[in-house]
Amino acid sequence: MIDVQMPQMGESIVEGTLTKWLKKPGEHVERDEPLFEISTDKVDTEVPSPVAGVLAEILVQEGATVGISTVVGRINDGPNGSGGVAALAPVPISAATGAAPTPAPTPALAPAVAISEAPPVVDHPAATVAVTVEEAGGPLSPLVRKMARENNIDLGRVKGTGAGGRITKQDLEAYLATQARPATPGPTPAAMQVAPPPPPPPPAQVPATVQAPVNVPPPPPREPAQMPGAAPALRVEPMSVMRQKIAEHMVFSSHTSVHVTTVHKVDMTKVAKLRDKLKGQFQAQYGFGLTFLPFVARAATAALRQFPVVNASIDGTNVIYHRDVNLGIAVALDNGLIVPVIRNADEKNIVGLQRSIVDLSTRARSRQLRPDEVQGGTFSITNFGSFGSVFATPVINQPQVAILGVGSVTKEPVVVDDAIAIRSMMYLALTFDHRLIDGALADQFTAKAKSVLEGWSEEVL
Repeated sequence: MIDVQMPQMGESIVEGTLTKWLKKPGEHVERDEPLFEISTDKVDTEVPSPVAGVLAEILVQEGATVGISTVVGRINDGPNGSGGVAALAPVPISAATGAAPTPAPTPALAPAVAISEAPPVVDHPAATVAVTVEEAGGPLSPLVRKMARENNIDLGRVKGTGAGGRITKQDLEAYLATQARPATPGPTPAAMQVAPPPPPPPPAQVPATVQAPVNVPPPPPREPAQMPGAAPALRVEPMSVMRQKIAEHMVFSSHTSVHVTTVHKVDMTKVAKLRDKLKGQFQAQYGFGLTFLPFVARAATAALRQFPVVNASIDGTNVIYHRDVNLGIAVALDNGLIVPVIRNADEKNIVGLQRSIVDLSTRARSRQLRPDEVQGGTFSITNFGSFGSVFATPVINQPQVAILGVGSVTKEPVVVDDAIAIRSMMYLALTFDHRLIDGALADQFTAKAKSVLEGWSEEVL
C-alpha cells in the first residue's frame, strides 16, 4: 500500500487545496497518470500518481486545504492492484468529514408545526448533518455548513443552484421558506388551548394607521423576496483559492508600493510592417505565430540593462539589484491570472521570446506549469492590448518595483514631418514604485523601450 502525499510545490509553499480527484476509489491508475488537482498560492496543477495500481482510499476530500506531506490517499500497488490484500476493503470515510464509519439512517424531517405546538426533539442533529453535508454535491462553504447544522437540514433534499450544482446560502433559505409555510391548521388540542383573543373591533373602529398607505412602498426586506419556485435573485459562491490569492497579492501590493504610472505613445509602424511581411514564413518555419509581444519584451530587456534599478527589488531599507533579467508575462485564465517567468529573457532573440511566451501561456491554461516557473520574476509585462484595451494602469507584481502595460496596436492619423500620415500606434504604460524609482528615471526607461521599437532594425528570421 503506497501513501499519496500533498507534494512540496515550491520552497515558500506550505499548504495546498485539493480541488478535484481525477480517479475514484477502486479505479486503476497508471504511474505518472494525473491523479488529483491542487491549487496553491502560486499555481494550479495536476499531481501524477507515484505508482501504478488501484486507488484504495481517499483520505482528503475535494475542497480541503492541508499541509505539504499530508497523506491524501492510498494506492494498492501489488499484483493486480491488490498490494497483497485478498480483497479491497471498503473505503473508510475521512475523519475530516465528521461521519461515523457506519452512518445511521438519516431521520426524516419533522413536519412544519403551528405556532402553538412545541418544536420536535432531535436526538443527534450534529451527526445527522455531518452525514447529509457529505452527501450533498460539490464543496460547501462554512456558512452553508453552519446553516445546515443549526437548522438540521437534510442537504440531500436541497437542490443546489451554484456552480456545478453547489448548494448556496440562498438555496437553504429558499428551502427553509418552503418548510416554514404551515398547512391549514387543524383544531388545537384542548390541553394547549388558551383564552380566546378578543374579537376584532368593528370595521368603523379600525384606526386609519393600520391601513396600507396609498402609493407608499413597504420597507425593503432584508433579503429580496422570492416567488415560490422562482430562481434566486442572488448567487453567492466562495472565491476559488487562486482568486483569494490574487486578491491578497493585489491588496498587499497596493499597501506596499507607492504606485505611479507614466504613459508613452509609441509608433509601431516599422514593427507592424516587418511582422506583416514575415508572419506567414515565421508560422511555417517555427510552428507558432508571431505577435507584437516579443518585440515589446525585447525592447523592455534592453531598457532594463540600461536602467538596472527598474530590475531591482526592495528589502526594508536595502535595494536588491538582480543580475538576471527574469521577465514575468501575465497570462489570463478562465478563473484568474498567473504570471509565468521567462528566465534570462535578455539573452533571447525574437524567436526565443515568442517560443517561451507561447509555451508558458499554453501550459498555464492547461494547468501544467511547475511552481518554479512562476517564481523569481524581476520585472513583469501585462498585455491588456490583446483584449482591445488602449492603455491601463497595472498593479506592481511584488516584490518587483515596476510593471509594463502594453496597449493594442491601432492605426491612427498622426502628424509626421508636418503632414498627416496613417501610422500603427501603441501606448506603453509603466507603473513604478515611487519609493525607489523617480518619475524622470521611469520616463527615461520607457523612452528607451520606445526608441528600440520605433527604430527597429534587428533581424527576426
